[in-house]
Amino acid sequence: MNHTKQTKLPSPAAIVLDDAERQPCEIWTRVMGYHRPVSSFNTGKKGEFHERTCFTEASLSAGMH
Repeated sequence: MNHTKQTKLPSPAAIVLDDAERQPCEIWTRVMGYHRPVSSFNTGKKGEFHERTCFTEASLSAGMH
C-alpha cells in the first residue's frame, strides 16, 4: 500500500505575484517553414501577427457543402 501524503495546491486564482516575481514569456510562431520569436519581428510583421485568426479544420470543412 502506498501511504504518501498529498498536498493540495492553491487554486490559480488564489496565487498573486508581485511584478518582481514575474518573468516575461517569449512567444514564438511559425513563419515560412521555420519558428521565430515574435519579439524579433519588425513593426509591420507584429501587426500582421496580431491580426491573425485561429480556426479549426472541422469548422472550415463544415462550411464547404
